[in-house]
Amino acid sequence: MKKINTLKLNYEFKNVFNRGKYYIGKQIIIYILNNKFNKNRLGIALSSKLCKAYKRNRIKRVIRAVYQENIKGAKEGHDIVIIWNKKASISDLSYFIISEDMNKIFLKSGIKE
Repeated sequence: MKKINTLKLNYEFKNVFNRGKYYIGKQIIIYILNNKFNKNRLGIALSSKLCKAYKRNRIKRVIRAVYQENIKGAKEGHDIVIIWNKKASISDLSYFIISEDMNKIFLKSGIKE
């Protein structure tokens, strides 16, 4: 599995949330902000109030797998933060719906052509 560059610090997440544009899908919400680096960085933010830890870890694994598939051939230089849409049920977690959401959002935002 290829290593993903990630956002790790609190101020990096806050910067993307405050200054970035957001796009809403069926199961995920994605915030995107241009950065000064020549690589994309991914951050996944899930609240502990959302569900138990094992379910949050499952959501993160699925999101990372979908991200690796969809980021191929994309433009570089973006900070991307993905959060779970609270209106979606966690029991309806689907790789294919998340993949569809992410692909549509990347095309809409101009990251992917």
